[in-house]
Amino acid sequence: MKYGLVFGMVSLLALFLTSCSQKIQMRALEPAQIDRIADTKKITVANFKNDKVGLSSKIEANLAKFEIDGINYFTLISRNDFDKIIKEQRLQTSGLVDPKTATKVGQLIGTQAIISANVGSPTSQDSYSYEKRVRCANKKCDTFTYYNVRCKKRVVGLSAEIRVVDVAKGDIVFADTLLKEAHYKQCADSYRSMPSVALSAQKLATAMAREFSYKLTPHYRYFEVSLLEDPDIDYTDEEEKLLEVALEYIKQQRYSKAETLLLRLVDATNSKSYVPFYNLGVLSEAKGKYSDAKEYYSYADNLMIEPVQEINEAVLRIDKLIAKRKKTRQQIAR
Repeated sequence: MKYGLVFGMVSLLALFLTSCSQKIQMRALEPAQIDRIADTKKITVANFKNDKVGLSSKIEANLAKFEIDGINYFTLISRNDFDKIIKEQRLQTSGLVDPKTATKVGQLIGTQAIISANVGSPTSQDSYSYEKRVRCANKKCDTFTYYNVRCKKRVVGLSAEIRVVDVAKGDIVFADTLLKEAHYKQCADSYRSMPSVALSAQKLATAMAREFSYKLTPHYRYFEVSLLEDPDIDYTDEEEKLLEVALEYIKQQRYSKAETLLLRLVDATNSKSYVPFYNLGVLSEAKGKYSDAKEYYSYADNLMIEPVQEINEAVLRIDKLIAKRKKTRQQIAR
């Protein structure tokens, strides 16, 4: 029994120490999910059919303000010009602009792609249930009374059939039905009011516009990477101090100073310790120097005898980051 207790305490301590390892914040550039949209950066967002939630305006606003390194990624062509041409040419649209219409209108207003949609009416479904509660039966609160309260659950939904048409090629770049739901609950003993269906639908439209715009745009992904804090070979007191101080400078975001100390540690250990090589790789990755990071991770990997999770993950991650950044830069340059 005691052995089991001690073992459990040791396991919890190990988990605590692992979870508290020092981490460094990363920012990686990811390509747009819909790659072809990079060829059509002059975009018109048409007025969507049945758009009581302003989805078209929300998408247009997201795309208009989207920037990469301070430069607008898209040029938005006025939807008023689109509607004017539709009326002048006596063209019919059901909300989803077909490729032939898009080609004709797009050439006249100078747009490369047209986003159109049919927006469904917001749906709402209520259900009821009872939940148990407990309260004191007397002033001393030495006995209790159990009772039920009635609760209402509401599910609000919003859908939109959306389409992106390439004007030059006259085909559909993207077509899908987007769905969003919001779940609410209100019990009889709660003072919190349940939002109206109209307000919920507006929030769903905002979230839908954000997610759809995200598919069209390159973006930064943020994540954390753990550093290695313990020597993997026998360090001298001086070498342990070098590692300790380097980690402290990393914590203070003084990466250049930390890099100098880690390089000194590489020399001091005769390039036999994978810890400084790995940490140098993490610093290079954080600064966006992926080629340097890959080289450092490779050194650490070659020195590693038994598998080290952080190094394994780094070796796999850096190749993916290099490929994604290359694709993203190609999208931006088009």
